[in-house]
Amino acid sequence: MDKTKLKSLLIAPDMTIKQAMKQLSDGGGKILFVVDKNEKLIGTVTDGDIRRGIIKGYGFSERIESLMKREFLSIKVDMQDKEEYVKSLILKTKIEQIPVLDGNGIIVDVILWTDILAGKKQLRANKLHSNRIVIMAGGKGTRLDPFTKIFPKALIPIGNKPVIEIIMERFFQYGFHKFIYTLNYKKEYLKLFLKENNFPYCIDWVEEEDYLGTAGSLALLRDKITETFFVVNCDSLLDIDFQEILNWHKEHKAAMTIVGCHNEVKIPFGVLQLSDGRLEKILEKPAHDVIINTGVYVMESHIISYISEGSQIDMNKLIDIVAKKEKISVFPIYGGWFDIGQWDEYKKSIGKLGCLENE
Repeated sequence: MDKTKLKSLLIAPDMTIKQAMKQLSDGGGKILFVVDKNEKLIGTVTDGDIRRGIIKGYGFSERIESLMKREFLSIKVDMQDKEEYVKSLILKTKIEQIPVLDGNGIIVDVILWTDILAGKKQLRANKLHSNRIVIMAGGKGTRLDPFTKIFPKALIPIGNKPVIEIIMERFFQYGFHKFIYTLNYKKEYLKLFLKENNFPYCIDWVEEEDYLGTAGSLALLRDKITETFFVVNCDSLLDIDFQEILNWHKEHKAAMTIVGCHNEVKIPFGVLQLSDGRLEKILEKPAHDVIINTGVYVMESHIISYISEGSQIDMNKLIDIVAKKEKISVFPIYGGWFDIGQWDEYKKSIGKLGCLENE
């Protein structure tokens, strides 16, 4: 590994969780190596460690050393038969990055599983899953006028592909190949697109007679879905391992899991902080860290029973109903979410998405 790439994987123990999240997102990796001032390896932190920490209530401003694992696998730089040993280690532990240390414990290299097993991650999973992916594509997409005066929102182009094609490709990469669309607005365009393209997926759809809100159309799937399923807004793109989300949902024994993305909300004004009617201090253009709903969910099939057929209900209302009776978990991510449902976000995202699709 070249020195620049190696440096991007190193982090100091006093860096904040938020800084670590940004470094992981910028580097596109899943692990950082925590080193002291002499670059001696003292711990590791993965995206999963951060995710679990956030769920447990760790703040974004807390030091990363509070989350890091102090026990880790490594090899010595002068080790004999290094390649064969690392290959067996990766196959046994499923760890994708193995640090290489010198005699002083200083990290001098990182061996990636792609270096040993030769090649990039395959675009298709070996195992196909039976879980269905429901793509909500019935909305009018008024925030994308005038485009949606002509085409449905689900066909908005990202490069030379409509957004729903990219959504299906990303799920298929992790073995999910059964898709159901909920249709309404300009549905004939969508049906024509899905029929004419020779996709290697199982594709079905249901049609709303009236607008049923952002969750009401799920009631039309009562006889079609009998196991855990995903629900995805057609304007929400995630660059993430969907198998990992499903595993999280099962591990937490949740009725529903919401995928939430970290976002920094900046207030462009000075905020007055009061105490007993008197000014205590002024915060100049403060920033707040929040977790935003991405519009991607995992649900158990019985969730559909909470929706009366033909009734109009939005997703936030359905979430409120379920939360009062059952467990809802949150799968937090940082970066890798693109909301293309409004022009400003679409224009900001289009360049990044183009780069990802060309990789």
